[in-house]
Amino acid sequence: MIRYFFLMVLLYFCNVFDLKMLYSSPYILAIESSCDDTAAAVLKGRRILSNCIANQNVHKAYGGVVPELASRAHQSNIVPVVEQALKKAKINKKDLNAIGYTQGPGLMGSLLVGNAFAKSLSLGLDIPLLDVHHMQAHLLVHFIDDSRVSTPEFPFIGVTLSGGHTQLVWVESHLKMSVIGSTLADAIGEAFDKCGKVMGLAYPSGPEIDRLAQTGNPNRFDFPIPKVSGYDVSYSGVKTAFLNFINKNTNKDADFIEKNRNDLCASLQKTLIQIILLKIEQTVTDRKTFRVAIGGGVSANSEMRRQLQKLAQEKGWSVHLPPLDYTTDNAAMIGITAYFKYQKKLFGSLKTVPKARLAF
Repeated sequence: MIRYFFLMVLLYFCNVFDLKMLYSSPYILAIESSCDDTAAAVLKGRRILSNCIANQNVHKAYGGVVPELASRAHQSNIVPVVEQALKKAKINKKDLNAIGYTQGPGLMGSLLVGNAFAKSLSLGLDIPLLDVHHMQAHLLVHFIDDSRVSTPEFPFIGVTLSGGHTQLVWVESHLKMSVIGSTLADAIGEAFDKCGKVMGLAYPSGPEIDRLAQTGNPNRFDFPIPKVSGYDVSYSGVKTAFLNFINKNTNKDADFIEKNRNDLCASLQKTLIQIILLKIEQTVTDRKTFRVAIGGGVSANSEMRRQLQKLAQEKGWSVHLPPLDYTTDNAAMIGITAYFKYQKKLFGSLKTVPKARLAF
């Protein structure tokens, strides 16, 4: 009887909303609009109910993302994509418990579209808003409730590989991360795309280089690996060296690229990957942890995945590779990050941060 009395008192003084957050699996709508993909997903707890993406093909004609065109396309795509995500998840917007969205980093115009939509919906439904760091989300895909996902134990070394970022991150918990190394110039994805453009490949060039490299000789041509102190990397030097190499040889033979395209792709890819692999090995040794998880668009590269799996076998590492549909920009990764912030009641603000820092 006394226990029952104290339980009633506890329930009386506790915030019912807090209890629901602690023990329930919330429905979270997640929105991603950092660059040129408009994406929306619905999660129930850590489980993905829908994960929808609208791509923008308009940028291929320009050889890269045009910010103004991207923001306009987001405005056209965001409502249909959100409606599709809700329909596929078989829920109504009134069932939602929170809205997660990409706060940054990214293109300002693109971010503003997703930000404004998320904040308006949050206010309209009177539910919490959760701002998410895009690069943190790339690493937290490893915690989605999905049979294809291999979840690392803490702490681990996170490696973000994308068109705009190349980072080594010390991950102590879901929401406690610190960047210990990053690119001093171009990111690895940018190097892939710009070197591909020199060879006449369409944008984005990274996947095409990966495909052509399958039948090329990676030892045919040598490109420099820069010496950078600490855990930082640089891709500007190899990009410049590749451009000079192409110009020098095409001046001698106009068909040089056509004759050697597959070997050029394989040799370039080998160098770009080796640059980050050397830093990963150094970090593993210094930090004395053998758990490595990668994320971001370039984590879909088949040679990167193969080389990491090879190192795992040789050195006894625990390597975690995301499913391919979680490597590119998607809203599922925003949703899982929002879920962990929701559990801690780390609700968002009204700010838009195009160059958000990954430090928590």
